[in-house]
Amino acid sequence: MKVSELAKQGGVTAETVRHYTREGLLLPSRHPDNGYQLFSSTDLERLHFIQRARKLGFSVAEIRDILLHADQGDSPCPLVRDLLVSRLPQIRTRIAELEALAQRMEQALGSWEHMPDGTPDGHSVCRLIESFPDDPSSREVL
Repeated sequence: MKVSELAKQGGVTAETVRHYTREGLLLPSRHPDNGYQLFSSTDLERLHFIQRARKLGFSVAEIRDILLHADQGDSPCPLVRDLLVSRLPQIRTRIAELEALAQRMEQALGSWEHMPDGTPDGHSVCRLIESFPDDPSSREVL
């Protein structure tokens, strides 16, 4: 299969196939006459595996490591478990941060509902943002 054929069968764009090839996730052979990349049914299976791994939040680099283990005949399953165990708390923290952000946005929209728009005057850029109360515990030190 050529790039476009693999992309179509895999339900991705040709650029996605090219990207995964550049990243070493797909390993096509070359046509001896024209140099085109040729993909096999094994590449299609790998593409499906990559898509499943991406849905689980694995990065391209992590997928490369997983595939490397498998290509060497080692089970990548312990690595996969370890990656998810370490990643899950980070994801839960990020979700909590996004929930807090959504609450701040809702609070801001509620308090701005009847506030008039202002014009920048050299001392004020946007009254809406400037009227939003500071949270001293969330200030970053530069």
